[in-house]
Amino acid sequence: MLAPQIDIDESFRPPRWLSNPHLQTVLPSLPARRRWIEPAARAVLEASRELLLDCGDGVRLQALHARPRVAKTPLVGEGRATEGAAEGAAEGRTAVLVHGWEGSADSMYVLSLAQQLFERGFEVVRLNLRDHGPTHHLNKELFHSCRLPEVVGALRQLQALVGGKPLHLAGFSLGGNFMLRAAAQARDSGLTIARVVAISPVLDPAATLDAMERSCGPYHGYFVRKWTQSLGLKQAAWPGIYDFAELRRAANLRRMTAELVGRFTEFASLEDYLQGYAIVGSRLAPLAVPATIIAAQDDPIIPARDLVRLAPVRTLRVILTRRGGHCGFVRRLFSWTWAERRAAEELDSN
Repeated sequence: MLAPQIDIDESFRPPRWLSNPHLQTVLPSLPARRRWIEPAARAVLEASRELLLDCGDGVRLQALHARPRVAKTPLVGEGRATEGAAEGAAEGRTAVLVHGWEGSADSMYVLSLAQQLFERGFEVVRLNLRDHGPTHHLNKELFHSCRLPEVVGALRQLQALVGGKPLHLAGFSLGGNFMLRAAAQARDSGLTIARVVAISPVLDPAATLDAMERSCGPYHGYFVRKWTQSLGLKQAAWPGIYDFAELRRAANLRRMTAELVGRFTEFASLEDYLQGYAIVGSRLAPLAVPATIIAAQDDPIIPARDLVRLAPVRTLRVILTRRGGHCGFVRRLFSWTWAERRAAEELDSN
């Protein structure tokens, strides 16, 4: 079976005490690190303005847009660009960043990459997926990972706001999966994409669910807690529409996902749903733009063995490190990660 181009990169070598994959996975999200990240990312945070994007079919997604020397007027009103947005359209490149599942536009890894791109002169858009960040009230229907059309709709709206210029896309974990799927259908969607970079993207969701259930790390419990909290916010935002009390007591990802798929989606089974956002097999075959996947062999959540199941697309390159965990790649606690620096360099090469 043909496989994609996979390059082993030996340049990421964490100190021995940081080589454990579970430590690499957990460290980037420690609260102590946020006390360093937020001041370091002050420039992009202060320049950011809210966008409410009309994604089609009545769907709205929130984004935070920062441009060098940003205009003081808000860029959009309720789902449409204001006069200030058109007058202040930036001349440079635009990067759109998407977080992982139960992350947000303010996740530390997103802020880190956003600041580095901002320093390189990019306009930076940090997009919140449906029901992520403070957005549970924007759309009545629940988030699920097959809602690619609304993400494509958000990208179309953003491309219009920046005068049709090509977009640079980057995503982490599930966000990387979304960005690769969007780039693969860019031609059919009327999108112009300059380049896409995905860090530790979800490859085969069924394998990821298995890995979390088998792992000795804290991931299953962590995501159950995060998802349970999110469902509580959704129920509070739409009283009388949702009651997740029994579901939240289940405390099991597989059972919770299967129940929500059966009640709130068109998929016939959990297996059909998971296959619906897998990117292994032929899913990325239409990819016609430069794309880079950054992954680690020791990722405890996304099995690296599934990388060989990606379509052997000429424009797709996989950079594989021996260490790094899941969205980790930490050399020092109070510093940008290796993968974020590499992603910024890749996006800056266009």
